[in-house]
Amino acid sequence: MNRIKEVLEEQGRSQKWLGVQIGKSYNMVNAYVQNRQQPRLEVLYEIARVLDVNPKDLLKEGLND
Repeated sequence: MNRIKEVLEEQGRSQKWLGVQIGKSYNMVNAYVQNRQQPRLEVLYEIARVLDVNPKDLLKEGLND
């Protein structure tokens, strides 16, 4: 599970914006945000770079989060 949606909301950024920044379609970013699909590690690091956060900040720590 990831926190991409929460971080985008905290920063006031859209899924469309993120898709443009990382070169992924809106549908792919939406799958990440909705946790239907998890990004590859390289993509997770790119998302963290674009959002200027630590990659660990994009991950949920436990199943109950």
